[in-house]
Amino acid sequence: MGYSGVRGGQEAIHAAERLARRDRLGGASRWLELDQITGRLGLAVDRVMGEAGLWAPELAARAIRQSRGDLLEAAQLLRAHRSTLPRLAYSSPVPAAAIRPVRRISPAYRNPPGGQILGATHDYTPRILDLADEDTARATAPPPRRPATAGTPVVAPDSAVPPVGLPPAGLLADRRDPTDPEPFDITRAPARPGVPRSARLTAMTRAETGSLTHLWYLVAQAPHNAQPEIPLELRRGHLPLRIEHPFTGSPVTVAGVRVSEARTVRPDARPHPDGSRIDISYGLCLGDNEAKALAMAGLDLLVHRDKTADRLEQRVLTALDGPELAGYLEHLKLPHYVDFRSIVDRLRALQAPNPEEGL
Repeated sequence: MGYSGVRGGQEAIHAAERLARRDRLGGASRWLELDQITGRLGLAVDRVMGEAGLWAPELAARAIRQSRGDLLEAAQLLRAHRSTLPRLAYSSPVPAAAIRPVRRISPAYRNPPGGQILGATHDYTPRILDLADEDTARATAPPPRRPATAGTPVVAPDSAVPPVGLPPAGLLADRRDPTDPEPFDITRAPARPGVPRSARLTAMTRAETGSLTHLWYLVAQAPHNAQPEIPLELRRGHLPLRIEHPFTGSPVTVAGVRVSEARTVRPDARPHPDGSRIDISYGLCLGDNEAKALAMAGLDLLVHRDKTADRLEQRVLTALDGPELAGYLEHLKLPHYVDFRSIVDRLRALQAPNPEEGL
């Protein structure tokens, strides 16, 4: 695609910027405070932080406010800000068992170890539009309570809950890859087809949620993927962030983040086409975003099984990034008159009669 330098029109550009700033800062209502956004629009804040790859609720709230609710633009703003920050340390790997769950369910097991912790969810209740005003909603809201459980005694949200066990020995396909010992950092090296699994998982962690879930649903519902996908475990909780102490070298917990984690299973794993094995997949993303974690786990397995010239892996690595998608759309609105003129001239030349044909 050709691009051309554009000069002139600076007055119009500045005027357009002033109008956009007036739309953002003007209006008759009060200015949205950051605690209102983080406290009342928590799912939007979580989504922006996850797609930006930066856990910073207040900064994410600022980005949402600046973008007037455009979550793609907010993720771009937050990711651009992230690129200006110094790298102070590298976090150490933390096992998933370190998550302190506030919600944990296992559709694959009726009574998993530790019980089913439903937590805050609308999974079993109808979803209708609440037309009550704020005062009425507050008056009728139930008091805070511990997470609802089923199957076994109540488990406190911050207590240690054992993870759901793996399928019985001999049924689980071995997906260990000795060539992928360390997490692939996609912020420092390009992720292109052929990269290890950790690169794909990282790319999906930062992917735009709607695009990720759409791609998963599109591929998962294909006729050749008719085998059912069953979540082995879905959890939301707090994951500690650990680094090595600069003097002692010992691991130190310096912060914590909320995460959503999913593991799903499908039969008929390669290289066992007879259906004698079960494949297990994995997904983990920042914040409260169960749909993304489940879709991520599903795509993790579907990419592993895809043998069609890495086409699905290519889409996962290059077509799901929100800021990149938004950037491409934005560039379409910039001047393209040179490109359009060249297309018109070429088509006219093709349609013009050839004078040699009459000879």
